[in-house]
This record gives sequence, C-alpha cells and structure tokens, in this order.
Amino acid sequence: MRVRILATVAVVLLMVAAYRLLQETGAMAIMADGRALRQFIVELGVAGPLAVIGLMTLAILVSPIPSAPIALAAGAAYGHTWGTTYIVLGAELGALAAFGLARLLGHDVVHRWFGDRLPNTRLRSQGALMAVVFASRLLPFISFDVVSYAAGLTTLTLWRFALATLAGILPASFLLAHFGGEMATGELDKIAFAVLALGLLTGVPLAVHFLRERTRKRDASALDR
Repeated sequence: MRVRILATVAVVLLMVAAYRLLQETGAMAIMADGRALRQFIVELGVAGPLAVIGLMTLAILVSPIPSAPIALAAGAAYGHTWGTTYIVLGAELGALAAFGLARLLGHDVVHRWFGDRLPNTRLRSQGALMAVVFASRLLPFISFDVVSYAAGLTTLTLWRFALATLAGILPASFLLAHFGGEMATGELDKIAFAVLALGLLTGVPLAVHFLRERTRKRDASALDR
C-alpha cells in the first residue's frame, strides 16, 4: 500500500512538472502551431524522430497535451512512411505506459483523474475487450488516453492490449502523416482526399455500429411480440 501511494505521488509530480515545463518554455505554444513544431523537429536533426516519439508518448500520458499537431508535424517533416512509423511508436509507447500506470495505481486513483470520463465496463472476455480497444482506436473523437488508462483497469492482458492498439492506430497514423505531408507541399487536392479518407475511417465504424444496434433492437422487439 505504501509503495502504491509513493508511486502515485511520484507519477503525479512528474506529469505536473512535465506539463509546467512545456508551458514555461513555450513548448506548448509551439506544439499547437504545426509549422513551428515542424521547424523545431527538423532543426533537431537526428534527434528529431526521438522528439516526435517522446512528445507523442507524453501527449498520451498527460491529457492536456494535444497529439494531432505532433502527428501532422511528423508527417510534414518525415513523409508518409517514416512519419507514420514515428507516430505509431510514440502512440504505442504512450498507450502501454498509461495501461501500466493504471495497473499500478489502481481504480480509485485513475477515477479521481478522469471522473465520469472513465468508462466502466464489466466485460471479461479477452476477445471482446480487444475488440473494444481496437474499435476505439479507429474513432478519433474517443479519447486515446482515457481508453488506455481504462483498459489497464480491466482483465485485458498486456500483449492483447498492445496488439489491438497497434492494429487500431495504424490507419489513422498513416492518414495524419499523409495529411501533414500534403499540407507541407500545399497540394490541396491530396489534402482533400486525406480529409475524405479520415472521414470515411470515422464514419464507417459508426455506421456499422448503428446498423448492428438497429438490427439487435429490431430482433429483440420481434421476440417480445
């Protein structure tokens, strides 16, 4: 119990310190400006990819830090392939870190952080939990960090969580890197295509979910009769 309390205090202090450091140094303002962030990453030279991975990881762990501008800047700086690679590495590491922290700190601490934003699931099936994590990664309006912390409070195994997260973040990571790359070149027709693809990526899972729910309710109604 004492170890958990000390770990909680240490984690909270580190996160607050990291956030304050980013604010005081002006890094938060740079991260909100895609062009400035891209320039900053490029000027780092060989350390640029490590910065992208580190910032993506930190953005998952510390909720107020936005991850989308980092992903767009990575695509603008390194192109589709390497930009996607760095985005995926950072997001995966951040998700695994949040998952592990939730396991270490426990439900009460994590619930204090997120309150009602923290989903409450009674699922026990490993396959069902994997499916929920995978689907959530495809929907950009569902908080990446909240899902990562929440998954750590379930019975889902680490390797299944890692696999579901990796599979789910690959499409969106590629599209964000592609979008960032096209923004850097100013090719508006390709940007429009990327936005359309991102919209389809979001809309298709929602449409499938809506149709399944409608079919389930219709079948339930038919049985009641």
